[in-house]
Amino acid sequence: MISKRIIPCLEIRDGRVVKGVNFEGVRDVADPVEMARFYNESGADELVFYDITASFEGRKLFTELLRQVAAQVFIPLTVGGGINSLDDFDRVLRCGADKVSVNSGAIRDPSLIGAAAKRYGDQCVVLSMDIKRVDGAFHLFAKGGREDTGMDALDWAKRGVEHGAGELVVNSIDTDGVRGGFDLELLDAIAERCKVPIIASGGAGCKEDFARLFMHEGMDAGLAASIFHLKQLLIPDLKAFLRESGIEVRL
Repeated sequence: MISKRIIPCLEIRDGRVVKGVNFEGVRDVADPVEMARFYNESGADELVFYDITASFEGRKLFTELLRQVAAQVFIPLTVGGGINSLDDFDRVLRCGADKVSVNSGAIRDPSLIGAAAKRYGDQCVVLSMDIKRVDGAFHLFAKGGREDTGMDALDWAKRGVEHGAGELVVNSIDTDGVRGGFDLELLDAIAERCKVPIIASGGAGCKEDFARLFMHEGMDAGLAASIFHLKQLLIPDLKAFLRESGIEVRL
């Protein structure tokens, strides 16, 4: 049985870890370097680093901060934000990333997914999607969840995998920061169409939310931010609970 992964997410703005609700009302939380060290020592399976305003502001990701974060962790590190070209892939990989997350850049140029997969391998290319319900349909959003592309998110996920994305991060804007549970309806719809590892993001509020998530086929990892950052749920406690619930995790 493949172990399920628990992944904290560092959302970075102006060099600080921040968190909001439904992608809005963002507030300062912590220093990213200290937070990375904490998660490396507390049993996280991987770490995600998102520069959440890079695409919206049309700038490059903060590479010096990324180097400092990467120096603190000995677990896989996925990095995203302002990834628009193979040069951007090169830059963040040289800074210590193990995998690169593309979102808005891939929407603008879908060929980026295939080109990156060919150069670095599918396992390095993570397609991150910000998704929200609009008139009953799942729409794909760009620029940090600020812009409705009008695209069908389920079709986009399938296209991304066909182009070479080796993993999907499914960010539900509807459940982000609400702590009412993961968006299982959305996640199931993605899993029906895509047979690659799926990282669920948005809505985790308690350990039971992770257990419910992992009961659904195709869910390989649960990603969360505020409940881990504020120490309302500790990763060792979560993993012990999941193991007791019959879910395979790395302790």
